[in-house]
Amino acid sequence: MPGNRSQELRGTSPRVLTPTKRHGGFTLIEIVIALFVLITALLALISTTVIVVKSNTFSQTMTTATTLAKDKMEQLKNTAYASLTGGTDYAKPDSTVLTAATSETIYTRTWTVTNDGTPAAGMRTITVSVVWAWQGENHTVLISSIVAI
Repeated sequence: MPGNRSQELRGTSPRVLTPTKRHGGFTLIEIVIALFVLITALLALISTTVIVVKSNTFSQTMTTATTLAKDKMEQLKNTAYASLTGGTDYAKPDSTVLTAATSETIYTRTWTVTNDGTPAAGMRTITVSVVWAWQGENHTVLISSIVAI
């Protein structure tokens, strides 16, 4: 029947509007966000690296100072009781000990021997300190021991 509209549409499918063909790739906003995230991560990594390097350097100087103090303490403990005296010397970053300060020395090692009878008569207290400057601040390693006759 020529006048029946449902008959005319039978066999044809309704047209669905589909978006035009999208080409592969990223939008500008996606790229900007990705760059922001990447730059933020890189800046965090760089600042962490700087902190780690500074911490390692300080740890190395602290270890050297502690070793210098312990070495002097052992030397003094192996010295005859009557020969114990105080003194000062200087050291380079590689632990080379010198009797006078130079432009290369960064550590000042001082030791004192007190004969005040503390904690008991016939005993002396030995104190060794190593002082060095790091990033504008003085740092000190201090160790003490008691020796007897």
